[in-house]
Amino acid sequence: MTTWATSIVPVPAMTIALHPPTERVARVDASAAESWVREWDAAELPAGVSVEWETRAWRSIGRQRVPVRLRLQDPFAVASFARGETSRRWRTLTGRVSRVRDALGESDEITATIRRHGATLTDVSPERFNQILAASAWLLHNDVEGMRPRQLPIRGVDSKWFGANRGLVSALVLAAGGREALGIVASDPLVRVRVLDPDLVPGGVSDFAASREQLRGLGPGQRVTFVFENLESVLAMPPWPGAVVVHGSGYAVDVIGELPWVRTAPVIYWGDLDSDGFAILHRLRSHLPEVQSVLMDEQTLLAHRDLWVSDPTPATGSLTNLTRDEGTARDRLIREGHARLEQERIPWDTALAALRRAASAVGA
Repeated sequence: MTTWATSIVPVPAMTIALHPPTERVARVDASAAESWVREWDAAELPAGVSVEWETRAWRSIGRQRVPVRLRLQDPFAVASFARGETSRRWRTLTGRVSRVRDALGESDEITATIRRHGATLTDVSPERFNQILAASAWLLHNDVEGMRPRQLPIRGVDSKWFGANRGLVSALVLAAGGREALGIVASDPLVRVRVLDPDLVPGGVSDFAASREQLRGLGPGQRVTFVFENLESVLAMPPWPGAVVVHGSGYAVDVIGELPWVRTAPVIYWGDLDSDGFAILHRLRSHLPEVQSVLMDEQTLLAHRDLWVSDPTPATGSLTNLTRDEGTARDRLIREGHARLEQERIPWDTALAALRRAASAVGA
């Protein structure tokens, strides 16, 4: 639909075969065949939609004029013929494509951006679309380098609104202006850290969340760093000599992998036994190849079969940084219909015992 709305569509835009009755079918039930032909002859079709007829020479019945296909002249005719929600969405999309081009130009880059974000442009409310377009037009013509969303003098645009709409607004402005970045300062996500050994932070803060730049300046002198996907597991960790535990889900693993002090000691990762848990481990190993995993093997998976749940959105793709044992566990999850074992479901005593063995194995 978005491609049609942003390009010149050949004529006709679509044809639909009607599959008229054959001579044999017409002989068997002439009344039904005649009724079908009459219905198409009397059909009230939208503008741009027409029926193509052909004359068939049949031995037993003679020459018969039958409808053979529908011809839909252009996308508007297709939408009108489809009616209902399809017609409504088409009218909304074409109107908004026209407004985007009027406000931001008709470059190839704008066309490509409209196609990528066509569903969003169609689905957002009229009020939200108006605001997205107004914000995009303003940002296109004003220098905002170094500003925060809170400082933008655009009516109705605050930090929360900008955070929710930044992807589409940025795409439109960058496409229209040929820039590489908006220049608006984004908040640096925070990473949760717990220092489990009081001697590593004498008189200091042992539980905190900090940005990438702030974390770079740390140097706790730990002997082992635990990285857990699950925050509750991070918070449940007991005092542990020489240890630091970091909440390593999603974006955080890329930050953790870049921290100089993390590289000074062994790293032990524990994540959910599911597609996302293994994907996070794969990413962490791309920064820290020597990362050791714990409770991420087939034995652990099978020992807790009764605690499995289904993975509703399994991640796919090649994860080349997994060990053989980890890969075997991941393959088993797939064979079992994309099962998953969340780390919170593993008994805490079992988890602590495995973590202690892993720490001992790396000399921590």
